Amino acid sequence: MPKFEDCLQRLEKIVQELEKGDVPLEKSLTLFEEGMQLSSACRKELEEAEGKVEILLKQNGKLQPEPFEGVGERAGSRR
Repeated sequence: MPKFEDCLQRLEKIVQELEKGDVPLEKSLTLFEEGMQLSSACRKELEEAEGKVEILLKQNGKLQPEPFEGVGERAGSRR
């Protein structure tokens, strides 16, 4: 299975190609399908990483696991 960073790079290339708008319909569908598979793989890997972070926090004496939040999420969720 490709690494997370490789999946993300490929996803970015697919989006750029689709945004150009000059891709034939059949190729667009193929790219879209590949993009959905990559997106699913990335999401799964992120969920696994989140689970590992929760386990590590729990092992360090926290009463409840705290899910890892990215910088963007942290800034946007607190008002």
